Amino acid sequence: MAAQSKIKASELIDAGDDDAVELAKRHLLQPWPYAGSVGNEARALIGEGHGIYITDASGKRLIDGPAGMWCINVGHRREELAKVMYDQAMALSYNTPWYTMNAPSAELARRIADAAPGDLSHTFFTTGGSSAVETALRFMQFYNNVRGRPEKKLILSRGGAYHGSTYLSASLNGRPRDRDWMDGADDLVVKLSSPDPFRRPKEMSIAAFIDFLVDQFRDTVARVGAERIGAFVGEPVQASGGVIVPPDGYLKRIREICRENDILYVSDEVVTGFGRLGHIFASGDVFGIDPDMITFAKGVTSGYFPLGGVIISERLLEELRRSNHPDALFGHGLTYTSHPIGCAVALKNLDLLEEGVLAHTREIAAYFQARLKTLEELPLVGEVRGVGLMACVECVADRDSKDPLQLDKNVGKRIDVHCHELGLLVRPLINMCVMSPPLIISREQVDDMVAILREGISRTMDDLRKEGVWRG
Repeated sequence: MAAQSKIKASELIDAGDDDAVELAKRHLLQPWPYAGSVGNEARALIGEGHGIYITDASGKRLIDGPAGMWCINVGHRREELAKVMYDQAMALSYNTPWYTMNAPSAELARRIADAAPGDLSHTFFTTGGSSAVETALRFMQFYNNVRGRPEKKLILSRGGAYHGSTYLSASLNGRPRDRDWMDGADDLVVKLSSPDPFRRPKEMSIAAFIDFLVDQFRDTVARVGAERIGAFVGEPVQASGGVIVPPDGYLKRIREICRENDILYVSDEVVTGFGRLGHIFASGDVFGIDPDMITFAKGVTSGYFPLGGVIISERLLEELRRSNHPDALFGHGLTYTSHPIGCAVALKNLDLLEEGVLAHTREIAAYFQARLKTLEELPLVGEVRGVGLMACVECVADRDSKDPLQLDKNVGKRIDVHCHELGLLVRPLINMCVMSPPLIISREQVDDMVAILREGISRTMDDLRKEGVWRG
């Protein structure tokens, strides 16, 4: 059996679709699998991409609605990025970060510092978002140990949050199902409410909702003890939680409480960073906050190479340098920290963003949001929300009760199937459809995307009516 399944490396590109499906079922372990199909699953096979489009195994061209996984910001098949990868690999393919360094990583760290808010000045590069959040949390632990506060290690997170899949970062997650069967560092994490205005009590105003969130945060700090809380980790926009855009002013007030109580504010910009909201970082330019650390990944290379990182405040580094423990070792590193190819790609990707993609994103964002908002005309749609080029279409059985289709929690997958047939790839999240296309999308392509999504939802409504699941 093993011998029959082998394909030479030179034949991989020409391998048939059936071969790839069979190989996946035999040997490829997919992310986030269910026990009933683990190790025996083949997902939708994608052959190639170009611009905002991808092509599936049948040759159907699809709008890449999720931009890969929030990351193909400058679009597929950018020759400039492919050439940089080749040129850097031919010059220097790798160097150990333990006792050597490379020029692209130093230059990238400088450009990131220039774009970051406040006094964020130094970047530790990782392999992705999970390892970036993990690094930020481990740095917080090290920082408090060196400062003689070993008890100041608890982490505040929120419902609806998603921060990664490594042990500590995953412990922060607050989405349904993420932790049902998975262990975590529960003794280190304190959970708060999601800042989701759509799910606030019906009679509560937005202003009162903000006060509730802020009071809950302040009361939690008082109850747990500021001397025990090391960090708050929050996404400026809760991306995988359903594109939860916090009410105006909420993040600023949370930032002030953190500052008052010497709690490090970690802004998780793995999704919002590098263009998704029209800026390199959303923390300062969009939400007016200056975190102690910012984590990033995804858009930093537009998904062309695995790279992430955490940017750290100069104040924190200076406090470590002034401590009474100059020999204390931050025993943390990764084989691929500051990878020269990844950093070279990120530098070119930054050029593309700054030479026009960011400006285009800011210009087209309002049109993107307005066109998607028209889907609220459909009786299955409870709310369309978003900011920049990220949005969520949340489907509900009843607008008044906001019941998220308790009888059919897979409605997002149903819509995705119909949209796939019509030429659009959707990111389904239970009863929600998340849209975050490549930032280079045009107005005409936005129109195409919304038209397909409207038809996909309409077909799903017809299906649900026929099955007696929903009357509408």
